[in-house]
Amino acid sequence: MVGLSTQRVLTRRGEPTFEGGPAAGRLESVSKHYGRRDGDALDGVSIAFPRATLTAVMGLSGSGKSTLLQCASGLDRPSRGRVWLGGEEITRMRRRRLALLRRRKVGFVFQELNLVPTLTVAENIALPLRLDGRPFDWDDIAGAAGQVGITPLLGRLPDRLSGGQQQRVAIARALITRPEVVFADEPTAALDPYTSEVVLDLLRRAVDELGQTVVVVTHNPMVAGYADQAVVLAHGRIAETRTAPDPAELGQILRRLGEAESR
Repeated sequence: MVGLSTQRVLTRRGEPTFEGGPAAGRLESVSKHYGRRDGDALDGVSIAFPRATLTAVMGLSGSGKSTLLQCASGLDRPSRGRVWLGGEEITRMRRRRLALLRRRKVGFVFQELNLVPTLTVAENIALPLRLDGRPFDWDDIAGAAGQVGITPLLGRLPDRLSGGQQQRVAIARALITRPEVVFADEPTAALDPYTSEVVLDLLRRAVDELGQTVVVVTHNPMVAGYADQAVVLAHGRIAETRTAPDPAELGQILRRLGEAESR
């Protein structure tokens, strides 16, 4: 796996590419300022998400993890810098076109899940296709459910599911459009250790078996152990990058950052 610190930038018709192939997404010198006195939420961050890899973005509270996800996915615009998604620069893209691109090229898995309570599991999975006006076959929905092990639950409403089952629905919904990148924000934060492992295995399989690109924002070093590369943020900047990350080493890095902040 080519590491973040060693990737050599190439170009192909303006699309950022790297040794090993084009990146599914990329931030170049991205800063985000919210008018706070204590500096930028992001400060000159450059990072690439190579295709068919899982990237973990880590850091202490307030380090800029969620802001990075929002800028990388097109949910928010950077104050400075450039962002690419699926080979298209989205930094100055008009809102309507950006919303369309985000709907088609981005999948989201949030801690809050955001399942529609009045829709069945099958209808929740199909929702991104319906919102985009795409034709689909219910067999495709059943297939997506089968990939995450919830086929028997297709007719149930979300309130009849456990937290782990709801997270599986959210993953199937994120994957149904075959997006360029799936962004997952603390996807295991509310889950017990066993269920967390199941969810992380599903995200890892999406990378290995489906060629999906996944970016996971987390504070948990064990989650980053499933990643191909880990990026640790501190005060809006990249403090460390690791390939084939070791959870124990990442835990030590976070402890050092925490000790430095408490001085």
